[in-house]
Amino acid sequence: MKRYVIVGGSIAGVSCAEGIRSRDGEGEITLVTAEPVSNYGRPLISYYLEGKTDLRRMSWRGEDFYERNRVNIRHATAAEKLDAAEKQLTLSTGEKLSYDEICLCTGSHPFSPRFEGLETVEHRFFFTTLADALALEETVTKESRVLIVGAGFIGLKCAEGLKDRAGSVTVCDLAAHAMNANLDGDASAILEKHLISNGLRLMLGNTVTRFEGQTAHMQSGETVDFDVLVIAIGVRPETAIFAEAGGDVGRGIKVNERQETSLPSVYAAGDCTESLDVSAGEPGVLAVLPNASMQGFCAGVNMAGGGETFDKGIKLNSIGFFGLHIMSAGTYTEPVYEEVTDTGCKKLFAKDGVLTGFILVGDVSRAGIYTALIRNRTPLDTLDFETLKREPSLLPFGRAYRAEKLGGAV
Repeated sequence: MKRYVIVGGSIAGVSCAEGIRSRDGEGEITLVTAEPVSNYGRPLISYYLEGKTDLRRMSWRGEDFYERNRVNIRHATAAEKLDAAEKQLTLSTGEKLSYDEICLCTGSHPFSPRFEGLETVEHRFFFTTLADALALEETVTKESRVLIVGAGFIGLKCAEGLKDRAGSVTVCDLAAHAMNANLDGDASAILEKHLISNGLRLMLGNTVTRFEGQTAHMQSGETVDFDVLVIAIGVRPETAIFAEAGGDVGRGIKVNERQETSLPSVYAAGDCTESLDVSAGEPGVLAVLPNASMQGFCAGVNMAGGGETFDKGIKLNSIGFFGLHIMSAGTYTEPVYEEVTDTGCKKLFAKDGVLTGFILVGDVSRAGIYTALIRNRTPLDTLDFETLKREPSLLPFGRAYRAEKLGGAV
């Protein structure tokens, strides 16, 4: 009977267990996670703060997932050392777990610059785990002045979650635009206008130079007084345990299309990995939920002796702020379609005859069609792309394609 170990209990780890069970109904699966709880949707923690969900509904696969899949779960237990030669994992308890196959789904950790005076700040938080959300829930009051450093995905979702809980929310960022890593100037301008109209204060192109207790001294010379600080500048892949074991690490743990690493019988999946971005044609960290889920399942199948591959990885973001929906995907190369209004925008990008990326703000309906074109690198000259630019549907794919994919519904 095979012994499987999974490190990490988020979507990649859960999907890995599912992948194993799809091939092996008898093997012993042990999942180790440093968190006191697992199997919950991290992107949902802002909705928890808003009161739009609860702990039970945040579960990825139901509260009985581990029991149903006969997974031995070890909460509040960190993985401290990987010995690939001996096939052993040392835990924070001192215990050594032996394995036949192991998958590292270690995710990422928050990144924070060394702000002068940060240690003088009372009530400072990150915003990447349920524990962070619960701590903020306990600390923030209707009178709290909240300062969030970082106007990316994490910072803005935190701002949305705290907006009605706090007295005021200010978001600052060194970048000149909100969600600068995902959106261009036109899309960011629409988002920023919407955020301000919903009561957020934005200080863009302006960040903290030093803290003095509960006062932030800004690059512009202004000062911001606050009660609660959230650092949301970004995250980094958690690769330490693998690197210390002698594994090959770039920006993340390097994996092939089977999710295998450079160490024998060691797989990796999710935000900790670096894999091929098919839209860019080069490796990258593709730290988004759909990729993590597919990578985890792929790793699990292969750990159990299967032949699964994951070769459709792309950058992908689907998010909403105060009712404004945003989707972006892939790599922004040559613009081939652009439509911008005061309340929304649509931009498509292509290179070498295939769609490489898109930005949608406002109307994101049927965006999955564009996503599929990017993932599959579908040649645009094989379909009616002129029609597809304006209105995504299956009609431009032609009768033969629809007959094949839709079982005759043409």
